[in-house]
Amino acid sequence: MRYTRPCMRSAWKLWAAAVLSAGLLELPFPLAGPMPPWRSLLAFIALVPLLWAIVAPAPEIDRHPLRRVFLVAYLCGVLWYLGNCYWIYSTMLIYGGLPPALAFLVLLLFSLVLGLYFGLFGLGIALARRATGSIRLALAFAPFLWVALELAGARVTSVPWDQLGYSQVDNGLLTRIAPWEGVYGISFVLVVVNALFAGALRLPAKSSPASTSPGASKSSFAGRWAWAACGAFLFVVGAGGLLIEAPENPAHATAVLVQPNLDVGDANTWPGAEWNNHIAEFIRLGSQSCGPYLNGIPQTGAPGTDPACTAPLPHPDLVVWPEAPAPFFEPDMRFQHAMADVARAEQAPLIINGVGTDPPQADGEWHDHVSAMVFNADGSEAGRYDKIHLVPWGEYIPFPKLFFFAHKITGKVSSFTPGTARSVFLLRTQNGQSHRYGIFICYESVFADEIRQFALRGAEVFVNASDDGWYGDTSAPWQHLNMARMRAIENRRWILRDTNTGVTSVIDPEGRVQQSIPRHQIGALAARFGFRYANTFYTVHGDLFAWLCAALAFGVLVWAAGRRLRK
Repeated sequence: MRYTRPCMRSAWKLWAAAVLSAGLLELPFPLAGPMPPWRSLLAFIALVPLLWAIVAPAPEIDRHPLRRVFLVAYLCGVLWYLGNCYWIYSTMLIYGGLPPALAFLVLLLFSLVLGLYFGLFGLGIALARRATGSIRLALAFAPFLWVALELAGARVTSVPWDQLGYSQVDNGLLTRIAPWEGVYGISFVLVVVNALFAGALRLPAKSSPASTSPGASKSSFAGRWAWAACGAFLFVVGAGGLLIEAPENPAHATAVLVQPNLDVGDANTWPGAEWNNHIAEFIRLGSQSCGPYLNGIPQTGAPGTDPACTAPLPHPDLVVWPEAPAPFFEPDMRFQHAMADVARAEQAPLIINGVGTDPPQADGEWHDHVSAMVFNADGSEAGRYDKIHLVPWGEYIPFPKLFFFAHKITGKVSSFTPGTARSVFLLRTQNGQSHRYGIFICYESVFADEIRQFALRGAEVFVNASDDGWYGDTSAPWQHLNMARMRAIENRRWILRDTNTGVTSVIDPEGRVQQSIPRHQIGALAARFGFRYANTFYTVHGDLFAWLCAALAFGVLVWAAGRRLRK
């Protein structure tokens, strides 16, 4: 099949539009440090080039227009994942022990798989356009399909990393949607604005050759500008959200969040006196109920505070040790005695992350878990939470019979067993009252529908323990922080976020970082936080809005595919 020169030029524009959208989509998310809030505005226009290319008229000699649209959108998705998740290469290279070529291959395969969601997005809109014969209806379908595919990313491939709505975590107007519809509602609004702008560019400014009346020409021209005006209005309204001041949330409880800053590449054996030295350091840091901190996110110019510690200070209501490379094994009596000593020394409950173990049962095997073990102030163990959503290729090997060679490649893939219960712990504070804490570990913070279940079970505050040292100085620690902030907004809960290397912080129910300490430093954050009891609509009903979008998108696609087959 031979293309004419004008057709080749047109095709080149479509591919360029896909590349442009991929580049614009990178900018509303952190790249190598915290993101300036103004960059979030680019999310309102980042998809415009891609949508413009998707609804472009197919050349008459193009025998496979749907395939062309799928590949154009697929290219955009692959490039976006390569840029947004470039940190996978560094993690595999430095900590996975892979050679550079193999580390890049892992990143490429990751992007090729997840980029399929973009390809399906383009294909779905193209099907809707061909079935209805209307660019307007196809673009109106875009936000429903986008949300449906984001839901599939969370439920099917289990990688809901940096969904579009996370770009607006600092937008005080759009984040008001999250307690109702979750991050999916914000994504929906953003795609609506992008579709309006794309429609203003792609809809004809004058009538078709079959309709030559002046009235039809004026009507079409007015319709085009109406779409542009609606998009501009929503853009301005969304931009105004960056100026909205969120209400204050009183803090009346205290916690000490220890940041040990341990090298994730070092052995976690702590032989001989090394164990005693680390435990002594832990006790010292856990006793720091006041100290310097930042009133905001590190590396953003947030003002620092150095409260005077001259007066006797009360013991904290909680002490937390993050997920970190430490030899904290639940059956180890040395560990049990040490944690009891720490809890009694601080006269406060203790949450310590390590390895929980279940004795052999029906299968005759011991089962290790990535766990958060909870100790009462008197040193007795209150229980533990076992991480439910493990990290594939880090904490377990998916389909181990198929990928039997994974251990041979790096030798660093663990074999943990996922937990089964989202436990909530009732702990007594220093004033004698008892409050419920929900604990989630590291990667679990990106799964909105799972985190809200802690609040549904009565958690009045969240504790998020993480080890972001695996990410190094890439975009990932900041992306991870923003996703945790969205969990606070969706459920209107305080989050005590304790990390090994940073960002250790206190997040209020509006998603704002109230306190933090710098990354890559040994220290402790004397946190001030509060308790919340009421449940949001999202806490109670979860991803209801996203499921409704998915149901509508599925119905439209079945109808469009059936109509195409009948033709």
